[in-house]
Amino acid sequence: MSKINRFSLINPNKSPFFYGYVVLIIGSIGVLASIPGQTVGVSVFTDPVKDALGLTRNQFSNAYMIGTLLSAFFVARAGVLFDNYGARYVAFFAAFFLGLSLLLCSVSVEISDKIKSIISFQSWIVPFVLMTILFLFIRFCGQGVLTMASRNMIMIWFDKNRGKVNSISSITVSLGFSSSPILINKLIDNHGWEMSWQILAVCLFVFSICIIQFYRNRPEDFNLKPDGKVKELKNTIKKVKTEKNFTLKQAKNTRAFWMIGLTLAFNSFFITGFTFHVVSIFASQDYSKSQAIAVFVPISIIAISVSTLGNILSDYVYHKIYLYIMLASGVLASFGLLFLSNPIGIYLLIIGLGILGGLFAVVNAVTWPRYYGRKHLGAITGKVMSFLVIASAIAPSLFSYSFTILGSYKYISYITITFILFLSIGSFKVKNPQ
Repeated sequence: MSKINRFSLINPNKSPFFYGYVVLIIGSIGVLASIPGQTVGVSVFTDPVKDALGLTRNQFSNAYMIGTLLSAFFVARAGVLFDNYGARYVAFFAAFFLGLSLLLCSVSVEISDKIKSIISFQSWIVPFVLMTILFLFIRFCGQGVLTMASRNMIMIWFDKNRGKVNSISSITVSLGFSSSPILINKLIDNHGWEMSWQILAVCLFVFSICIIQFYRNRPEDFNLKPDGKVKELKNTIKKVKTEKNFTLKQAKNTRAFWMIGLTLAFNSFFITGFTFHVVSIFASQDYSKSQAIAVFVPISIIAISVSTLGNILSDYVYHKIYLYIMLASGVLASFGLLFLSNPIGIYLLIIGLGILGGLFAVVNAVTWPRYYGRKHLGAITGKVMSFLVIASAIAPSLFSYSFTILGSYKYISYITITFILFLSIGSFKVKNPQ
């Protein structure tokens, strides 16, 4: 017990209520703490940082792509570390190094200039390589590890009420993610992009201490049961007989793993590309920066509503229904971007992205333990996270080249609609491997 609770003053066994609710709160905050490493947190810094470093939009997008792709190679391994060491230590180091990476980002201009003077090489390649390395760290720690560890921890502490609990977490996370561009943009306007990254870094250092104090790996470590209730022996035996804990290798042999994983990756691709270039996308249609950022408000309202309803129903309905709805909403978002010059296109884009974001929060959290069990959850979700990271890596560059070479962002829609058609055909025979 002392080893499990090392460095902490909090003992779950002495909690006057089920400690899983503490895990729910602190884990949800953990997902929010990953925002500086998410596209939604990076995108607001795009224009001021690329201008300060002397990089073009394509160069900055490519640095983001390469850094994110490199991080994908390590995310799957982090899932194995989660299974071996638990959420507590994995999340602590992720939060700490994310904060450290943001500090380095805040002085990236100074570092770039120093390197140029040392090697006597005045070229855009220096800041490009520097930002690639920094993006590797912030994407790996933020989008990858901190998000995965925090979300998985919540799911491990609940079973029967997993969907209901995730609805609470999803509302919090959706509100935080949707409002973060507005808040970070205001932070940048008031303090500059350098100081803004430093403020976020300090917040992460403080939260890393909270992780050690409040994060806990499994209820069984403290002789507790998921959901806080000791089930009858008969029910326990029944559960053992009917539930199978899949290894990553076994999960990859099922159709559901690939179709659901690739659908989530599509969501990551589209939302990342849109978010990263949201100001430019709407500027191409003569909208202001404030109007572009404000579009996240209606998207978040839809996402929260869909996520809440989807999580509550997730304990009672087949999850492949969510898969079909996500594919349909992807079509709406794609046509919205294709016809963005028309007001109807904006509505389609908002509705499509809202439904996508809402169901993403359900499927990516609840479906994996429901389909494949809890024992190897880290390895399985870590592999899926690598799909999401790769998709989010290539999105900004493809969106950027669509605009700079072809003259419009709408051409991305042809790619996304084709991919959705492929996923729709492959998803017809998806079933729960349990």
